Amino acid sequence: MRYRALPCIRPGTRGGRHPESDPEEEPVSRQPHPLDRTRATRWGDTGRVITGAAQRNPVVRALAPSLAAADLGRVRGAVSAALTGFLEEQRTTLAAMDPSLTPVVDEVCALADGGKRLRPAFAYWGWRGVTEDLGGPAEDDAAVLRAVAALEFVHASALVHDDVMDGALTRRGRPATHVGFATRHGDGGLSGDGDTFGIGAAILVGDLALVWSDELLRRSGISGPALTRARSVWDTMRTEVTAGQYLDLLRAAGGLPGAQGALTVARYKSAGYTVQRPLQLGAAIAGAGPRAADVYTAIGLPLGEAFQLRDDVLGVFGDPTVTGKSADDDLREGKQTLLIALAEEEADDAGRRLLREALGDPDAGEEQFSALRTLIEVTGARARVEERIAERTATARGAIADAPIADEARAALDALAVAATSRTA
Repeated sequence: MRYRALPCIRPGTRGGRHPESDPEEEPVSRQPHPLDRTRATRWGDTGRVITGAAQRNPVVRALAPSLAAADLGRVRGAVSAALTGFLEEQRTTLAAMDPSLTPVVDEVCALADGGKRLRPAFAYWGWRGVTEDLGGPAEDDAAVLRAVAALEFVHASALVHDDVMDGALTRRGRPATHVGFATRHGDGGLSGDGDTFGIGAAILVGDLALVWSDELLRRSGISGPALTRARSVWDTMRTEVTAGQYLDLLRAAGGLPGAQGALTVARYKSAGYTVQRPLQLGAAIAGAGPRAADVYTAIGLPLGEAFQLRDDVLGVFGDPTVTGKSADDDLREGKQTLLIALAEEEADDAGRRLLREALGDPDAGEEQFSALRTLIEVTGARARVEERIAERTATARGAIADAPIADEARAALDALAVAATSRTA
């Protein structure tokens, strides 16, 4: 069935641009055993978070790989098409209930239009990495792309709820969902408190996106056995990201202190559902055995952490015209990231007083934000986070080089690893 494009989704046009170059490939030794022979970590298992050095010697490569290896244009286009078709159906369904529901689907549509499609890309290449070695009938490529597109709805749900919790004002260059609905409340001359209305509407929009993620996965067209296998990873991933949101809330209230607390929040709120679980989702769809959980965890956990740390740096030092959000928002919201934990460790009394008084102050201005950025720089916190990003990325790339996966997938995952951690948005 061919779908007309929704105006809010432009296939294959979003997600930022990354410099591409042709890498000098190193010879890679492949282990002969297939991924489905060795009993190891179960799909739903979670590991402990460890602060400190990598657990293996990272492979350092001088040149960035070409992002063309990830076929990202085709993946993004297929994901956008899947979202477009699905949302068109939902628009018809909700409009038939009552025309006043149209803004709800419009909001999910706008959220689905943004982003780099990295989660579906990791899931797709996680599938491609193991499917050829397993034998038997393979899943349809188009169906797999529709299945992994459902990750975008999980992500949209998390963003909406996160913005409510943080009191964020913008998201991807437009008003955050709760802000937009509060404005709609005022413009419509509705009764009651507009902010309360906006928050309630945003919670429901986020919930609806999560419901639709399940529906899109179920209706993707992958086989029944593949869908059953995928559910284990899918359920674990959604539990983790929701638990991670609570841990973030707890840390903002003074729980989970220090650098280790920041890394724990990053692990469960973002890192797992950004790389590790999408990779495992693809492998589960392919029918890979438990050994693939360890292989993709070795890649996904360090890379997911590096991705989140890059996000934290961009949240304070990024260019708003590129990131789509103010560089003051994270400081105004008082986000307790690793940057802040490390700055607090090294700050003198005056620096700690600045953190207590300015971080999270909704009335703070540019002078206070500038002072906070300077403190993060002079304490070495930013440099230490950049070092950790580089180390965790190198660890992940080393794991990719060593992984018993298809060479085409190896090149794609290596390119995605560099793009995800060197991005500017």
